[in-house]
Amino acid sequence: MTDHDTAATLDPESTAPVSSEDARDEADIAADYIEELLDICDLDGDIEIEERAGRVYLSVTDEGNTLGVLAKPDTVSALQELTRIAVQAETGEFSRLILDIGGSRDARASELQRLVDTAVERIEDGSPTASLPPMSSYERKLVHDLVAEKGFHSESEGEGRDRHTVITR
Repeated sequence: MTDHDTAATLDPESTAPVSSEDARDEADIAADYIEELLDICDLDGDIEIEERAGRVYLSVTDEGNTLGVLAKPDTVSALQELTRIAVQAETGEFSRLILDIGGSRDARASELQRLVDTAVERIEDGSPTASLPPMSSYERKLVHDLVAEKGFHSESEGEGRDRHTVITR
């Protein structure tokens, strides 16, 4: 099952709006790629497509929890990168799509909320800063938003795989 919103998205290389048709093409290519993967793995899943915040979100769900083998955070990240590469190979354009398998993104968002809550408690107890472990740029963006909601400040520090978030008052 695919579901398209028609909001314009942004090209990651510029701030100029990208047509909804281009976003649909990206979403359809990604959905076809994931569908093939599910077929190869002999797994069932429903694919839903949504456009929001300048990105295509692809969610794969199932009713029997058979996607558990693919829903591990490292596996989802790897599959997301492979899907982005497949889209880029087809369109020639960089893809910023986000892949969620079996609710893994929601589970990770809950984990990040707990990490932020613990870090904020440390600062409230007198620590000048609190560093979180390295994470992807998408996860760091979520953390920055969560920290801002709590009225604190955060910055990303480090390079490559060591890039992490530091929270201050």
